[in-house]
Amino acid sequence: MRKTTVFAASLVATFLLFACTSSDDSASAATTSTAVPDIYKKVYGASSITSDGTYVTIKTNGQPDHKSVYYATSNSKYESFSGTTFGGTTFKKNPNTINLNLAFTFKIPLNPVVATTHASTPLGAIGVAINGVPFFNQYAGPNQPLTDEITSFDQYWGHPQATGIYHYHVEPTYLTTTKGKEALMGFLLDGFPVYGPVENGVAVTGLDVYHGHTTATVDYPNGIYHYHVTNSDPYINGNGYYGTPGTVSN
Repeated sequence: MRKTTVFAASLVATFLLFACTSSDDSASAATTSTAVPDIYKKVYGASSITSDGTYVTIKTNGQPDHKSVYYATSNSKYESFSGTTFGGTTFKKNPNTINLNLAFTFKIPLNPVVATTHASTPLGAIGVAINGVPFFNQYAGPNQPLTDEITSFDQYWGHPQATGIYHYHVEPTYLTTTKGKEALMGFLLDGFPVYGPVENGVAVTGLDVYHGHTTATVDYPNGIYHYHVTNSDPYINGNGYYGTPGTVSN
């Protein structure tokens, strides 16, 4: 009788241990979700979008899905362009061509928060547009304004730099034309979204020094800090990232 009692007690203890372990594992899984939020699914130019529960990783080839005079003439997306470009300036093509062999990996905070210390944006990619094209900041070089580069913006206000990285410094007019001027344009590396130059039917004004503000949007009805593209300097981003940036590699 004693052996039977001991055996039964042992079975109960084993069951309870297993149940507690399973419960703990389930709780852990529930608090660390790797599901990609629906908002990131608007980045239609990505080859893949994944999440580890802390960061969203977006992979893209960086090539515009629209026509450009900067594609090789043999490419189906090549389109001749002349006349005026951004700011009414006369277009002058730069010597570069869109590189078809690039691979970008943007690692962006899943839950962005305001940074204690605001990092400056570097030259190069500072974020990604929904068509997979990188955003660049408001400079042509270290603290050099875009004055001379603006003339080389193509029919959709983008251009490639020396290694063939096509990018937008200003409003991506292909996206504001096809998606609307109030639509989501993409994300900066700190995880905060970028919207077009119109909000609630009027041109955006009153942005802070980082070129953003906190209001409700269609995608974030409870409100979120977000940037806006506008047609005046600093165009997309101002005095650095509002949040803490992730990373980008290519």
